[in-house]
Amino acid sequence: MVKYIKSPTSTTDDNTQRAATVRSTVEGVIADIKERGDEAVREYSEKFDSWTPESFRLSDEKIAEIIATVPQQVLDDIREVQQNVRNFAQHQLESLHDFEVETQPGVFLGQKNIPVSAVGTYIPGGRYPLLASAHMTILTAKVAGVPRVAAATPPIRGEIPAATVAAMSLAGADEIYLLGGVQAIAALGLGTETIGKVDLIAGPGNAFVAEAKRQLFGSIGIDLLAGPTETLIVADEQADPFVVAVDLLSQAEHGPDSPAVLVTNSEELGNAVSQHIDELLPGMPTRDFAEVAWRDYGQILVTDTIDEAYEVADSFASEHVQILTSKPRAALEAMHNFGALFLGEGTGVSYGDKVIGTNHTLPTKGAARYTGGLWVGKFLKTVTYQEVTSTEASANLGALLGRAARAESFEGHARSGDVRVAKYTGAPIDWIPEGALTASAGTL
Repeated sequence: MVKYIKSPTSTTDDNTQRAATVRSTVEGVIADIKERGDEAVREYSEKFDSWTPESFRLSDEKIAEIIATVPQQVLDDIREVQQNVRNFAQHQLESLHDFEVETQPGVFLGQKNIPVSAVGTYIPGGRYPLLASAHMTILTAKVAGVPRVAAATPPIRGEIPAATVAAMSLAGADEIYLLGGVQAIAALGLGTETIGKVDLIAGPGNAFVAEAKRQLFGSIGIDLLAGPTETLIVADEQADPFVVAVDLLSQAEHGPDSPAVLVTNSEELGNAVSQHIDELLPGMPTRDFAEVAWRDYGQILVTDTIDEAYEVADSFASEHVQILTSKPRAALEAMHNFGALFLGEGTGVSYGDKVIGTNHTLPTKGAARYTGGLWVGKFLKTVTYQEVTSTEASANLGALLGRAARAESFEGHARSGDVRVAKYTGAPIDWIPEGALTASAGTL
């Protein structure tokens, strides 16, 4: 049985009207950019970001000039974090193997992993310039072997976000555009006179960015549809309630609609966490987001057992799940629905957001029930190829195809099998005129 120490006062379904407004606005912007190209992009950039430079794309010289303004410690930290991300992405890449197998004599089937040709990445700005998103999207795409990565980020209050540009450049972006919002997504997804169309767009953003990706999906690929940041902690009676409180609030500061949830088998711990949060919030510099998020979407649930806590946690399918128990690795077997799992007190969710090396672009809104997050494989197309080099095998497959296709009333498919039976075995086929086929040399 589950007991609530704190329940949410809002749900993610409360914003239906706002969602309709977002959808309509994005629809109009995409249609306008599709029709008017660069002219429309420039107008929307002026409208939404008060930004109309001579060129949205930064030149190599301008990028170098911007990087020179970034403190050395920041650059060193960017490089260290990117090395962590690169190492993990490289291991992911090495786990994928091209292969070819002879499934029967003379029948060869193969699989290849081919990088997407052109990827667009979006690095959010606004209140928080998310440098880490540059590492997660641009760098991962380059490790996958993507030859062209075009990256966009918005100006912040009319200023160039120097550290973000540095992160984008150091991650390996081939093109950097100082362009934000729907206009950036539409320009990359549709192409304009000066911005080349991409095949896939990756990266988080606000509701308008997510909706633009959703509307363009199909004509281009996307990584996933990201909603508000979510975090869930499973804790037992041995967890430190102060650490639990701090870690919940560390994710609540992402935005006023970011759910932060504690599931515990200890009512005493739950009450202590609630008290710590009440004491911590007034002094948080990001209280305006964290306090609203905790008030409206925060939850503390108490279960009878830790096994029940895992079951309840699984039902949320949260983006981030942190395990603060005496045996954190038990969650690897007990849980199935999460974007990323953080095991033990030494592993804060914020490590994954910023520095540890795994990708922070993760499924939200229950999508963890059916998908994981962004990874190097997202930038690869896993394709197959086939070759039949034995006339006997081809004839056997042709006979099988004839029967299988006619069972589905696909006569044309069946005849594609028939011609090989006739050519490679000499067997007469009633619909094939005598002499119609060129004699076979006996080998393929």
